[in-house]
Amino acid sequence: VETCYLGLNELCHRCAVHAEMVLRFIEEGIVHPTGRTPSEWRFSGADLMRMQTALRLQRDLDLNLAGAALALDLIDEIHNLRQRLRQFE
Repeated sequence: VETCYLGLNELCHRCAVHAEMVLRFIEEGIVHPTGRTPSEWRFSGADLMRMQTALRLQRDLDLNLAGAALALDLIDEIHNLRQRLRQFE
């Protein structure tokens, strides 16, 4: 999934959100596009997955954006710790 890059319009389409919502996700640090302007932004497959997960957290658990961002950070930390643990097994 990481090798896939999407423009802003494609990300909006795949996540069924408006560009303003994507901007809020960027400001919250949930997704990190490359490029300087919205027309140049490119989102990775990981960004797409994070965006979809954050939207599910908001919908299913009624989390606000900051809560979704924190949950994603904790999920990432758990994933990283599990990878490190596997190195010692």
